[in-house]
Amino acid sequence: MLTAKKPALILNSARSKPFSGLYSYCLQSACSSSCAHNWREAKQLAAWKKQVGSALRWALGFLREGFNMGGGTGAAAPGSEREKMVSILASQCSYVTGQRLRRAQQIGQLYSNLYSEKSRRSLFTNLWRKFQSRHSGSGKLVVAFAAVFMWDEERIRDEELQRCLNDFKTLDIPMDEKQLSSEHVSCDKHHKQDNVWELVMDRSSFRLWRRPIPGSHLYQYRVFGTYTDVTPRQFFNVQLDTEYRKKWDELVIKLEVIERDEISGSEVVHWVTHFPYPMYSRDYLYIRRYHVDQKNNMMVLLSRAVEHPDVPEHPNCVRVTSYESQMVIKPHRSFDENGFDYLLTYSDDPQTVFPRYCVSWMMSSGMPDFLEKLHVATVRARNMEIKVKDYLSVRSSESIETKQMQHSERKESSCSSQQMDYA
Repeated sequence: MLTAKKPALILNSARSKPFSGLYSYCLQSACSSSCAHNWREAKQLAAWKKQVGSALRWALGFLREGFNMGGGTGAAAPGSEREKMVSILASQCSYVTGQRLRRAQQIGQLYSNLYSEKSRRSLFTNLWRKFQSRHSGSGKLVVAFAAVFMWDEERIRDEELQRCLNDFKTLDIPMDEKQLSSEHVSCDKHHKQDNVWELVMDRSSFRLWRRPIPGSHLYQYRVFGTYTDVTPRQFFNVQLDTEYRKKWDELVIKLEVIERDEISGSEVVHWVTHFPYPMYSRDYLYIRRYHVDQKNNMMVLLSRAVEHPDVPEHPNCVRVTSYESQMVIKPHRSFDENGFDYLLTYSDDPQTVFPRYCVSWMMSSGMPDFLEKLHVATVRARNMEIKVKDYLSVRSSESIETKQMQHSERKESSCSSQQMDYA
């Protein structure tokens, strides 16, 4: 029979280990990369532990609420024996789970020292198959939840698109040499400030700026350019057409749309591109969304990196996890007449081992080359009458169909309500 002191002793023993809980242990492990051979493994391990810690804390909180609500009218008040026992159970579960995770980490470190990467993969694959055969029901449930892409969290919001349009409206581009020279001197003087753009290239059709990204060795780039021989609609459609890009961009290895959100029109795109030898190919997985502002006569295309359960990392490619691109197009007259201005803001981390100035040179030279290829492909599509999907018309037709469906639903609901009133 338990005495009154034993629960208190158990509670004190659990509280006397301030870092024995799972959440604290995950935080400590996430801040240290000693358990992995490189930074990528450490990053993945930290993210995995953070997810496990969040899931366990949610489960323990749910368990605690269930115990408190299970008493009905006789539910225990704060400070009662019921709440103390639930607190003891939660602390002990957190402690035991933290110990199990620590032991699993030590075993993983031991196997990584003894066996090669290929042998470890084969071993864990066999263990996972045995686990699935024994726990097929629960395993399928976990895989089903893990293989769902959370559109509610990842889709590009209207506010993000509007922010890009506002950046273009408030953009102050110097047009004469005096302003350019003064801005260049100002940028050289204050190049260490995060909000200052430095002019690095000035050509007849575009200008290129850059600024350092806070807390990183990389730069964010901004291009302002003008074309007068193609229409905004043609230029916009060529960017979005993945099939046509496979023809005019020789660096593309793979480019396809993985999934599409019917609510916002956002698309998840998988893009694999060649990198200079002997570097591995780069693997981009990003979500994109475009919008046509008929009122202000503008178009915007926004893309940023994302993770998708159907596209895991490939061992022969390097996944670029930091990537963002924003392009705003402003026609000189209309979407179907030649002449427009565009603003491209771009940043990504190609994860190379080259010095900062080498990466900066690659980005500064690679972006103008890409824009020139894009322009030539647009001209070629117009002159050769290559069939390119008209995304603007598709989007407008979808919006019309959505409005018609909403109108019909409102009409049906009003009719049903009238019938109920008559009844």
